[in-house]
Amino acid sequence: MKYRRSMTIRRTVSAATIAGGLLLTVAGCGGGDDDGKSENTASSSAPAKGGSDDKQKSQEPQSDTVLAEVKGQKGLTLAITSAKRDDGGFVTVEGTVTNDTGAVWVAADWRSDETELAKNAGSIAGASLTDQEGKKKYLILRDTSGRCLCTQFTGGVQNGDTAQWFAQFPAPPEDTTKVDFQVGSMPPASIELTGGE
Repeated sequence: MKYRRSMTIRRTVSAATIAGGLLLTVAGCGGGDDDGKSENTASSSAPAKGGSDDKQKSQEPQSDTVLAEVKGQKGLTLAITSAKRDDGGFVTVEGTVTNDTGAVWVAADWRSDETELAKNAGSIAGASLTDQEGKKKYLILRDTSGRCLCTQFTGGVQNGDTAQWFAQFPAPPEDTTKVDFQVGSMPPASIELTGGE
């Protein structure tokens, strides 16, 4: 009888301890005393999402505005939709290339002849900006691994398709507002530079 009573007491104490522990856990997770922190968290996470949407929008060329368009041999069309100075001392040029050549286009003649950029085949690494008045030519920027700060057309562009591209260059002096963009055998395209946002 003593054994049964001690077992009953142990079970009761164990159940009470477990129940108390669960109550403390639930109370701790419930966040009942957050002093409005959940509202602040929700509002602070909302701009982060908006920021990533803004970033995606800024990476996309504005296709409704065409600053320049040139046609190359066999039906290749290059359009420039944006040429902006950025705060970091460089210029970002964006646009599209449309392939109407009748075959897959792999940007073979758009690659750079520079040894450092040899690993950037199928890219726009051979692009340049020329300041005719200042008589200076600006080559594409690259990272420490020798990769161009530009689009690489992985797998090429299928016939009839349009692909977006970007290329970054050192910024010409502030008083330079007009430059010529040139890549491969495409004719030069004269574009106006705009200030960064």
